[in-house]
Amino acid sequence: MPSIFTRIIQGEVPCHKVAETEDFLAFLDISPLAKGHTLVVPKIEVDNLFDLQEDTYIGLQLFAKIVAEGIAKGIKCNRVGVAVVGLEVPHAHIHLVPINHIGDINFEKERLNLKPEKLAKIAANIRKMIPGQ
Repeated sequence: MPSIFTRIIQGEVPCHKVAETEDFLAFLDISPLAKGHTLVVPKIEVDNLFDLQEDTYIGLQLFAKIVAEGIAKGIKCNRVGVAVVGLEVPHAHIHLVPINHIGDINFEKERLNLKPEKLAKIAANIRKMIPGQ
């Protein structure tokens, strides 16, 4: 059975896309830790990030860097935090979270509940900060 991320990649489940290439997709987390919390995934379904082929792993990291730069320009924050947890969806992914304090990237804290219209605006704001998107 395909993961929810594979279903998003295939267009079966909608998302608020931030950036996309032939091999990777970045979209907003629908239950974010902060406004602009973005998930970066390879289009190939592999459960564990460290099981990716080396070229895919490196490509994903470079893509995440480009997306993080867009987040930093589009969302007011001190930094863009990076986390790989990998427990909630069996599809390799990187969390990019706009942060101002270390506690902002605590995955045990209560998530934001943003309306789809707000998520769409946030995604558009980030997207326009990423070249080629």
